[in-house]
Amino acid sequence: MNKIITVGREFGSGGRELGRRLAETLGYAYYDQEIVSEIAHRTQLSEHYVHQIIERRPFESFPIHIGGTFQTLPYTLLEQNSSIIREQTNIITEMAEKSDCVIVGRCADYILRDMKPFRIFVYAGMENKMARCRARGGEEMSDKELKKHILDVDKQRSNYYNMYTDRVWGDKINYDLCVNTSGVSIKFLSKVIADFYREFIGEQG
Repeated sequence: MNKIITVGREFGSGGRELGRRLAETLGYAYYDQEIVSEIAHRTQLSEHYVHQIIERRPFESFPIHIGGTFQTLPYTLLEQNSSIIREQTNIITEMAEKSDCVIVGRCADYILRDMKPFRIFVYAGMENKMARCRARGGEEMSDKELKKHILDVDKQRSNYYNMYTDRVWGDKINYDLCVNTSGVSIKFLSKVIADFYREFIGEQG
């Protein structure tokens, strides 16, 4: 079975960079935006729309992991959302079966639970998340606006994850390693975590 690392992350915590650097250090494939692009290709929907569904705008009345009625959504919209969820599951599973890999977000830790991935959750203090967002182009927002934006994105991610998995996003019980990136170099952390992970899989093997 391939070695798989999944990375859940708070917005602005540097989780995406950490996942990418970890993949580079370990020589693993790295999947993030590629998942959205492939879903859009298979469903013939725009990448923007797919991104909204799988990360930012979940429907609380749309029970993905259990059976139920779907009377609150128009049929066409329901079909589109259903196809996105199906393809997300299929694509993430296919990627994990192809090679050793690091997958960022998209409920991969839950989707691949039977493959026993090493599950990381990345978080940080608000000041650090705001500073990281500003460093990558958030200068146009006031501090109040930026903080609200970060909280909104995290709430959307939490709602989607909780709905999809019936678990609590960010709850330490659902992860093998929780990492606070506040005031720490992501480059340094990625090397430390890579060393830890090598020891971890060595003990597991």
